[in-house]
Amino acid sequence: MAVVGGGVDRIMFRDRTDAGRRLAQLLLPFKHRQPLILALPRGGVPVAVEVARALEAPLDLLMVRKIGAPGHSELAIGAVLDGLDPDVFIDHAMVEALHVPESYIEAEIARQRHQIERQQLLYATGRPRSDARNRTVILVDDGVATGATVRVALRGLRQAGAQYTIVAAPVAPADTAQSLKEECDETVFVATPDDFGAVSMYYEDFSEVTDADVIRLLGQMPAPIS
Repeated sequence: MAVVGGGVDRIMFRDRTDAGRRLAQLLLPFKHRQPLILALPRGGVPVAVEVARALEAPLDLLMVRKIGAPGHSELAIGAVLDGLDPDVFIDHAMVEALHVPESYIEAEIARQRHQIERQQLLYATGRPRSDARNRTVILVDDGVATGATVRVALRGLRQAGAQYTIVAAPVAPADTAQSLKEECDETVFVATPDDFGAVSMYYEDFSEVTDADVIRLLGQMPAPIS
């Protein structure tokens, strides 16, 4: 199963652990920066664990919830960050193209805020929250599609005072990867295909990551120093 850099039509990872190990190899040049690794739960956590291990870096979560299109939950039309006074990103071009009603968006924002608050309580498990101020932060997910979730996360990191931001994922569409370069300091992807499809197409095993999986994986990693 050969894996090469951007521009390929299709690429396959065995699972998120395999994808994380391959991504980590591309991120090794940042090890000297003593980065903070932030995973987008839930799918980004198994990938980020491998990155944190390879870079000997602290791992934490960044709570962002995608707003999916009506009837197509995997198609992001926006995202919500954090549970208190949340930041909201709406892809207005996508909303207009799909004729998404304002009432749907308002309801989804409220629902995703509630989910973030629930996740914060569930995943806390006594771990101190990390501080992104003046840090190099590597934001990790299991794949990027429209980039809506990542854009909200980057806005939050800027507000938190992150010094240098890197977006890293096993796969992203070429156009999204290009547009994200304007949102952060660097991007690192194993593959950036032109004919993207969906993130799941690049994995042999894209099983759902459960809350229990997230708690177990976090328990295996040292707590970040606040």
